Formats: sequence, structure tokens, C-alpha cells
Amino acid sequence: MPLHTGPEKPDERPRAVNPFYGEANPVGGMTEAPPQHRLPDGPLPPATAYQLVHDELLLDGNSRLNLATFVTTWMEPQADVLMAECRDKNMIDKDEYPRTAELERRCVAMLADLWNAPDPSAAVGCSTTGSSEACMLAGMALKRRWAKRNADRYPGARPNLVMGINVQVCWEKFCTFWEVEARQVPMEGDRFHLDPQAAAELCDENTIGVVGILGSTFDGSYEPIAELCAVLDEFQERTGLDIPVHVDGASGAMVAPFLDEDLLWDFRLPRVASINTSGHKYGLVYPGVGWALWRSAAELPEELVFRVNYLGGNMPTFALNFSRPGAQVVAQYYTFLRLGREGFRAVQQATRDVAVGFADRVEKLGDFRLLTRGGQLPVFAFTTTTDVTAYDVFDVSRRMRERGWLVPAYTFPANREDLSALRIVCRNGFSSDLAELFVEDLGRLLPELRRQPNPLTHDKGAATGFHH
Repeated sequence: MPLHTGPEKPDERPRAVNPFYGEANPVGGMTEAPPQHRLPDGPLPPATAYQLVHDELLLDGNSRLNLATFVTTWMEPQADVLMAECRDKNMIDKDEYPRTAELERRCVAMLADLWNAPDPSAAVGCSTTGSSEACMLAGMALKRRWAKRNADRYPGARPNLVMGINVQVCWEKFCTFWEVEARQVPMEGDRFHLDPQAAAELCDENTIGVVGILGSTFDGSYEPIAELCAVLDEFQERTGLDIPVHVDGASGAMVAPFLDEDLLWDFRLPRVASINTSGHKYGLVYPGVGWALWRSAAELPEELVFRVNYLGGNMPTFALNFSRPGAQVVAQYYTFLRLGREGFRAVQQATRDVAVGFADRVEKLGDFRLLTRGGQLPVFAFTTTTDVTAYDVFDVSRRMRERGWLVPAYTFPANREDLSALRIVCRNGFSSDLAELFVEDLGRLLPELRRQPNPLTHDKGAATGFHH
């Protein structure tokens, strides 16, 4: 989460409020808002406090029109009710809430089966607050297994983790927090993710693992997990080094099993030791819930699992967080139960169809070149064509925000810093009608942009407030 600092000089000038807000106040109503940077001197009526917070939140963007986020922005009313019924349950207290714990166990079993674990009953896993925590846990397991194999050299030797430069920032955090060297494969030409051969060339006796991304956040493309495993098989034959693979399936692990059934990326590949996903992305649950699974208990060192009994019972836990709500786990089980395989397939196919059709309509406007077409993740990235010089993608992002659309514009990393792009994420609930409205708004905007003397957005970072 972002770090926040207090205001340089708190503004405590009186702020007028609608007198109706304070009508229920027993001391005679209120005409001034409470202070914003210190606790008020006394309580407010609940209706007044609600209205003040509610009105301030009106200035937030509309989440349904946020085409930057992968996070679920719509669920059925029945899921809302279940989440409300479980919001006071602490997920960690499995002795007090055994049925919630059982639903978590069932979700793990369902995912192990979905991801083709050789023995789903032997797979181990847990819920997390999201894929970032799940990746941290998977990275910790990789590092601990490496350290045990190299006990005669560690801690003198420095471990490293190999990944594409397109990884989500949580992997860079993991390497920084747990003192692991990040070895990143740069982009090259029109390859915007990891190259398996280049990844193998970065491996050595200190490599704890290689991360493969099933659905890059930069452009929605799948990395070639099967090819990566094959290259590492050859690497082992040549060097004797057995390098495990972790699949970061934050988005794709809940898309590929339903739409790309013949794609080899999961536990069918013996080298894949662990997989994570975000239940709150294409798992179709509100934030925040993620999942981390290991092929078997052998891939998750026992010393990383803590057992506590002060809440009652003997409770094993492997997580960075302790207390957290059970509502999202319950909502995930509801979604699995509600949709089943065929329901998930229908939802994800509809979302992919919207993305592919959306990308095609954007391309037909003539000013844009597609980098991806939404045929893997329901996500596509595009940039301006070479003959467009009056404006750039940051101008497009800034101007579309004026119409209510949140579309990220960003530059690509090392070796392709010359490339700036826009990216659109299609999610369940984003319909072809909304896509058509977006294209109409963009089409109406283009004549204005074409009349500019040159690109006008000077602060590229502030143009969208978006960062990978």
C-alpha cells in the first residue's frame, strides 16, 4: 500500500456544511464540518458522519469505467449479502469459524484439481490477501528450499531469482525485502516478456527459481511456461542444476484453464513447483483475496509453517498477515459453486470476445497500432501509429479521463523505453455496449487531438497516476 505523510500545514479553517446534515445532533445541529487531520472533540450522529464521508467519495472515479484495474468491480447481490454476513469473521481463527476454514480448504482443493496437480489431495495451499502476498510466500519457499540444498555455502552465497523485466512490482519487492538478487530478462523488439533461453542463461548454482508470468500486466500476453520448463530441463541435463519454476498466474490462472485447455502451463509440467492467482481478478471476487498452491508438501518447507493455539486448537498458518476478514474467501467459494467450470468458461469467453472486438474497433480508428489483441488475457495494449505526431498516448489518457474513462498510459521498461502505450483491461461486467461508448468517445476526441501543434502532456507520470 502507499505510504502517507501528514499535511505540511494542516488546514483547520472552518468549513461550512449543509445544516440538514446535523439536524439530528442533540446539541442543536452543526454548521461547520469537523477537523480533517485530528480527531474531532466529540461524536457526530451516524447519519452526519456517513453523509460527510459519502460526499467526499463522490470525487473518486467510477470503478466500472476504470480500464486500468484487473480487480473485480461487480458481483451478484447474493455475493454482497454473503460478504456482509461474514465481514466480522477473522479468517485466521479457524477454531471459532470452522466452516469458513472448511470453505477455504475446499477452494484450495478445487484449484489443485483445476490446475492439474498430479495428486490434488497432496497439494497444499492457502488463501492470501492477493497475489502480491501469494508471490511473497512462493518466493520464501523457493529461497528456503535453495538454502537447505546449499547449507554448506549459505548464507555466504547470495541467492538470485530469474524473471522477465515485465513482472509485477511485487517480485521486485520480494527480492528487496528478502535480500535476493533480481535477474531480469529485458524486452527486445516485439517480445514484451521473458525469453526462455535468455532466462536459462541467467541461472546458476545460486538461482532459487524462475518466475513465469501467465498474463503480463504490460500487454496481457502469456509467457511460454512449457518452453521455459523444457529449456530448464536441458539446463539440468547440462549442469546438474534443478531449477524450479513458479507460475505467477495472478490473472491467467483463472482464464487459461477454461479457455486454453490444451495450453501446458500448470502442474502437468513437473518443473512447476507452485502457482498463485488473484481471486479478486479473473477469479471474479471483490478485493482482496489471492491463492498460493504448491505441488505437494515437499515444495513448502515445514519450518515456514507456524502453529499457534492461543485462539483455540492447533492452527497451522503460512501467511504474511495474521488477522484478515473471511468474507472474500466465502465469496470465492460462492463463485466457484455458482459458476462451475461451464459458468467460468462462459464468463471468461464473453470477456475475451469483448476484448478482441474492442481492440478491432480501436484499430479501425486509424490512429493506433495494436501491440496485443486480447486473445490471451482479455487485455490489449496499443500505441499511436508512426505518422501521428500531434499527440501521444499520454494526451489520449488525460483527455479520456475528462469523459470519465480511466485508461493507463505508460512507458515500457529496459530495452523498450522508447515505447509508450495505452492498455485496456476487460472484466466481467464490462460489456460490448460500454466498449462501443468508449470507441465513440475516443473517435469524437481524435479531431481535437489531431489539431494540436504537438503532444501537450509534459508530466508523463502525472498524466495517468499509473505505475507498474
